Amino acid sequence: MIDVKTAVNAAYEYIKSLQDIMGYSLPDLRLEEVELSEDKGLWLITLGFDREKVTRNLFNSSRQIERVYKLFRINSETGEVEAMKIRQV
Repeated sequence: MIDVKTAVNAAYEYIKSLQDIMGYSLPDLRLEEVELSEDKGLWLITLGFDREKVTRNLFNSSRQIERVYKLFRINSETGEVEAMKIRQV
């Protein structure tokens, strides 16, 4: 079984490799949560980063920073990323 550091590194490398496809940078990318599934088959890794959110109406626009969370399912035997999902908080 891979250790937690290897699982976290797999999640970091995975999201960084998709950065261009996602269409935005990953400022303040941080580890938020780590959990080993009950059956010990998956590492559940949550990474968070800041993203600028622009709201427009007829008269003006505003910019805010929102925190975005992604949940990664990492196979605990192979270290492969099996899924990346939006993590709601």
